[in-house]
Amino acid sequence: MSQVLGRAMDILDHLASEPSSLAELSRVFDVHKTTIMRVLHALEERHYVVRYPDERYHLGHGLYSLASAAATGRGIQVAAHPHLVRLNMDIGHTVHLAALEGDEVVYIDKVEPRTPVRMYSRVGLSASLNSAAVAKILAGSLGRADRERLLVRADLAERTPHTLTTPEQVLAAWDEASLRHWAADREEHERLVHCVAVPIYGADGTVWAALSVTVPTMVLDFGQLTAMLPRLHEAARAISADLGFRGEVPAPEVE
Repeated sequence: MSQVLGRAMDILDHLASEPSSLAELSRVFDVHKTTIMRVLHALEERHYVVRYPDERYHLGHGLYSLASAAATGRGIQVAAHPHLVRLNMDIGHTVHLAALEGDEVVYIDKVEPRTPVRMYSRVGLSASLNSAAVAKILAGSLGRADRERLLVRADLAERTPHTLTTPEQVLAAWDEASLRHWAADREEHERLVHCVAVPIYGADGTVWAALSVTVPTMVLDFGQLTAMLPRLHEAARAISADLGFRGEVPAPEVE
């Protein structure tokens, strides 16, 4: 790696945790201000850094655009898959990854359980907006206007006696998922199957995907299933970090 490129990367890493002035960067890296300024100028031209009125440099929107581009398509799946595999090995049950694509929540990855029991779901299928836990997470992450727009297009068909079938019920479930930082599907999509899900955050601080564990009710009761939320949360934190999220992923609030 060239010295200039390495220095630029060091500066970006530093600014990610501590916005700094030219003088401060010169002291931190023990490099003359003129040298630091040349690097900053190149980064500014590409909008990778921006100088605020207080003369401190911050990360710019160009970096967020790069991060978003890296996460489109199968980018999220590529970053998340090793964590899904580890979570599956830890808990032994079906693990799903889903993302919002237009007006649909789509499964973009799945790791099967070690048991002979298999879920009907597969990568590429849509998750029901009124029943799937991952859908509640992703819809709940939207603003009110976007939630209502999504609800207008949602299929609220009854799939089991537990399915939410009215707009009021569905909006309440989405709101609850947003407030509690997790969601459940309690036999709402498929009888004798339940699921819990948590959000995954991207570099821009918004929810980019949802991670879930799905188990037959005969294997685990709901209390045993929700007891897995801390492990699910840890996996979501790790994936979010790999996607460039620098904040703290909120822990699920379980009563």
